[in-house]
Amino acid sequence: MVFHVLTLFPEMIRDGLNTSVTGRALDKGLISLNAVNIRDFSTDKHLHVDDYPYGGGAGMVMQPDPIYRAYRSIVGEGGKRPRVLYMTPQGSVFDQPMAEELAGEEELIFLCGHYEGVDERILEEIVTDYVSIGDYVLTGGELPAMVMIDAISRLVPGVLNNEDSAEFESFHDNLLEHPHYTRPASFLGKEVPEVLLSGHHARIEEWRRQESLKRTYERRPDLLEKAVLDKKDLAYLKSLGYDKT
Repeated sequence: MVFHVLTLFPEMIRDGLNTSVTGRALDKGLISLNAVNIRDFSTDKHLHVDDYPYGGGAGMVMQPDPIYRAYRSIVGEGGKRPRVLYMTPQGSVFDQPMAEELAGEEELIFLCGHYEGVDERILEEIVTDYVSIGDYVLTGGELPAMVMIDAISRLVPGVLNNEDSAEFESFHDNLLEHPHYTRPASFLGKEVPEVLLSGHHARIEEWRRQESLKRTYERRPDLLEKAVLDKKDLAYLKSLGYDKT
């Protein structure tokens, strides 16, 4: 899978993604990263990419021309046009189902705004998806783009060492993940739950499911509205005080 990022800070993108899971995936060629410096496509002798907003107001606005030329350096003049995701608090909130959908694409282009924003005309021309990672304002779109690339990359086959990891971690079935434990069996007087030491796989899976349900009910009850629940799950949640009706 190929990730293109249109940005004023390509080194930030490369440094942030060339480590850990995404770094190993890049080394193995499972994903590809193309950080395109928008400033390289400025025709201004001072390499300006922004100007004062028409109508007045504080701050500067990114100009459409350099962004368009940077975009064209990726897609050319014809052929398939990948989806272009613009990072903005005005967009749809990024979540696991969206990550799973985007992981099915061969290429994605991320447009990272800066300053007070981007000229509306270039957004109308190239953007297909407006995406937010939360209701707050950041300095630019680079951090949201890296968050999304990390989440999407984990779903690309071969990126995770254990194929089950992507399927059964947090937000699988819209439920939070169960607690994890490792050695030592006793730490600061806290013991590993006995069921995990039993070797009884059916009991362990039941415990994990119930802990996942309990954690979701306690921390993110909103997720339960879209969770995949059977009668046994609903009975357990009801014992905790949850009533789906």
